[in-house]
Amino acid sequence: MTQPVMTLSDDQAQAFDAVTQMLRGVGVDLDDQLLTPPRSGKASVAAVIGKAGSGKTLLLAELYKALAAAGVEIVSGDYESRKRKDKRTLAILAPTNKAASVLRMRGVPATTIHRILYTPVYDPEYERIAEWLAGNGTRPQIDGLTDLALDRAAAFYENNKSIPGALAAAGLRGSDFITGWKRREDPLDIGFVDESSMLDQKQFDDLQEIFPTLLLFGDPAQLAPVNQSGAMVFDSLPSPSVLSLSRIHRQEADNPILDLAHALADPQLGFEDFEHMVQSRAAQDPRVVWGQRVEVDLMARSPVLVWRNATRIRLINAFRQVHGAPETALLPGEPLICDGLELPLKHRKKRLDLEARGLIKGAQVIYLGEGRKPGFSRLHVMGAEDPQVSAASIVKIEKPDEEEPFIPFAARMGATFLHGAAVTIHKAQGSQWDAVQVFAPDLYAAARMGRVEAGQPLWKRLAYVAITRAQDRLIWVVRNRLSKPTHGLQTDDLKSTAAPALSLSGSD
Repeated sequence: MTQPVMTLSDDQAQAFDAVTQMLRGVGVDLDDQLLTPPRSGKASVAAVIGKAGSGKTLLLAELYKALAAAGVEIVSGDYESRKRKDKRTLAILAPTNKAASVLRMRGVPATTIHRILYTPVYDPEYERIAEWLAGNGTRPQIDGLTDLALDRAAAFYENNKSIPGALAAAGLRGSDFITGWKRREDPLDIGFVDESSMLDQKQFDDLQEIFPTLLLFGDPAQLAPVNQSGAMVFDSLPSPSVLSLSRIHRQEADNPILDLAHALADPQLGFEDFEHMVQSRAAQDPRVVWGQRVEVDLMARSPVLVWRNATRIRLINAFRQVHGAPETALLPGEPLICDGLELPLKHRKKRLDLEARGLIKGAQVIYLGEGRKPGFSRLHVMGAEDPQVSAASIVKIEKPDEEEPFIPFAARMGATFLHGAAVTIHKAQGSQWDAVQVFAPDLYAAARMGRVEAGQPLWKRLAYVAITRAQDRLIWVVRNRLSKPTHGLQTDDLKSTAAPALSLSGSD
């Protein structure tokens, strides 16, 4: 049996060995650390599934370490050397920036699916620096870049393995060395996909075209993508290809948030009984809070999770009112959610530009201020590797009982945003926050309606997803009240870097 560095549970070890066998069949031997060149053949797809706390992320991390130790090259979303035909490669993906950042914080070099589907086109002169940093060329001489600047780039890359970060350390901006984006033409090799319960069928099909060997990691208890009738992409895989993990109990002081999430699997548990359970845990453990009101200070970085759209809109407007936000403008520090891109087909290149920088549907963004052109915004994309951008924006503030949203300002076309102080539980999938507020009256309404999804009461699926978004503290809000802010909106807690412009005609 393969012995990974960390001691795994029995079902994790079995899954590790099953994946090891799968990889051996495609020429990657983790036991002997032997690699053979990729060969064409039938695609291999498997899934590792389990509820929160079952150790999916730990298993993914251990498999990544074993592949890296065997000499498999890690493909990131920022630069790809052309000298790679016979190399074995691994890309670790997540559907959203936030989900990818959760993995990166745990030492796993993840990027978004979109950054793998589309690759950057480098200016040829600066591509010489990238090849040198990647170990595929000699140290270049570039007009305008001193030896000291190249030394800074090399030192940065040694510690961070990011080509764009290294070039930025040399004093270059993204717009200097990335001239555009193109859809990937050649397939890659091995792909790991976290949060695969969020994948729709089109994304799954795209990934299978790119990766001959694909391993999905997902939670079957989460909410399925909209318009997929409660099914997830791994549900269609044959049973031998699906590896199931159980919850791991490793500490005497268990996690009360995970206890509550797993209690929802009891078919006899009703909503009132579950709320009594939450209240009881809150009396025993500070990690669970029985909240009498929504804490407005948390909403700027961690949105309130709701089910009903009307609740979301009402909380957003209350948030803006208590902060004194004018109707005709946004305040720096207000949270936004990207709702897609409004661009005609002829602007496909600009669409790729925006999406590749993290402005994809569902991205969480903090507004930093107006850009230098009308309709432009300076933005911080939460979880993105290069988070600060400037983009043509269309911001929509929805109002209670009004069909049309209020638009404080807008470019003619660009990225569209809704306010992000409250979001639906569906949109929260793939994200985690230190503290999460769940608006319980909405879940009570779902319970009263008696709706069922994939054989389970909808309120339980909603509650499970909402609860498992919390890493350290769960606040179960039981009353429709909002606290007063203890401080104004802030931006000084965000990473401060120069924002590359994403204009539709020239730089902003």
